[in-house]
Amino acid sequence: MRHVIALDVGGTGMKAALVGPDGELLHQDRRATGRERGPDAVVTAILDFAADLRAYGEQHLGEPASAAGLAVPGIVDEPAGVAVYAANLGWRDVPLRALLTDRLGIPVALGHDVRTGGLAEGRLGAGRGADRFFFVALGTGIAGGFGLDGRVEPGAHGFAGEIGHVVVRPRGAPCPCGQHGCLERYASAAAVSEAWARACGDPAADAADCAKAVASGDPNAVRVWGEAVAALADGLVTALTLLDPRVLIIGGGLAEAGSVLFEPLREAVERRVTFQKLPTIVPAELGDTAGCRGAGLLAQDLLTTTTAEVTP
Repeated sequence: MRHVIALDVGGTGMKAALVGPDGELLHQDRRATGRERGPDAVVTAILDFAADLRAYGEQHLGEPASAAGLAVPGIVDEPAGVAVYAANLGWRDVPLRALLTDRLGIPVALGHDVRTGGLAEGRLGAGRGADRFFFVALGTGIAGGFGLDGRVEPGAHGFAGEIGHVVVRPRGAPCPCGQHGCLERYASAAAVSEAWARACGDPAADAADCAKAVASGDPNAVRVWGEAVAALADGLVTALTLLDPRVLIIGGGLAEAGSVLFEPLREAVERRVTFQKLPTIVPAELGDTAGCRGAGLLAQDLLTTTTAEVTP
């Protein structure tokens, strides 16, 4: 069966799949990145994982993979195929596309993890059918991807969609990026976990615990959650003012709170808009498979482009 290899590399783990022409996940697997052994070991783990997936496809699906897609965190130069920087993996200027192409002997596409997940949500998930969407992942940090006519815009230098570093609280909390008051310092899962742990006096408490306490009516949790939602709404209104998306897709760990997040968030965004058109605000649908599915789409797009280039 014709298929492509899809790899989604995270800070601690890698998710992978063999993806069929219709987007079906024919085989799935997971491994640790091994980042504690250093950046070179992470690159080796990626290459080995991909080679094992190729071998699995040859043995169980009857033919080798036609292409591969790889999604990685950090700063990514997609046209050059280079992973420029990732703080949590410790690498700089890694030519991942060339390395993986040499290892597998097939075309390889490289993408940013959040933009790649947004691509999958746009085509296969919550944004399917929308000509313009903005995908926002609320995880340890916050990042996004703007989708236009079936693709996600990387920007001129690979920085498009970094909504987590929009300043929503001037002169606010310092951010590792060098600014103060960035959105992800107030509305990421990590920020909510930190604020709730401080408020409830339990160092082990996290954002999920805060959401449960909000649902039970705990006033401290309601305050902490409300501050995060307000900051998030401020950032989202900035994004929709600039991008005018038809659909706003919210994913990541914080989105798992469901209505505890989405009901007050929709209300907060609606209160803030003036001349802007209010987009439909929906939860992401694909969960933690979005990155793999998006990497598969990158690989399939590569085949489509290659075929179009050689067809007279």
